[in-house]
Amino acid sequence: MENKRRRFYFIPVIIISAILVLGLVVKLLWNAILPAIIHAGRIDYPQALGLLILCKILFGSFRPGPPRGFRKGGPHWRSKLMDLSQEEREKFKKEWHDRAAEKNQPEQ
Repeated sequence: MENKRRRFYFIPVIIISAILVLGLVVKLLWNAILPAIIHAGRIDYPQALGLLILCKILFGSFRPGPPRGFRKGGPHWRSKLMDLSQEEREKFKKEWHDRAAEKNQPEQ
């Protein structure tokens, strides 16, 4: 019981420490790369933390674990493709090949 209580208090410390370290990594990478490449201004530590949080909001979720598509065996289309018969696969390949050829033809 005491071990679970310690773990309960230890997990938030690890999460906060990871966020703070990631903020430092974002700051160092930003300041090392972007000013030289795209002439962006340098950022300080609070801006790096804000950028980290903004990226998490825009591009990620707040659920723990891997991205949603990989949680239950991958994207839904993967299982559909794996269940196709050989004839259906050939038909699928031909259809996509025809679409690509159609798209790449020059307009007249």
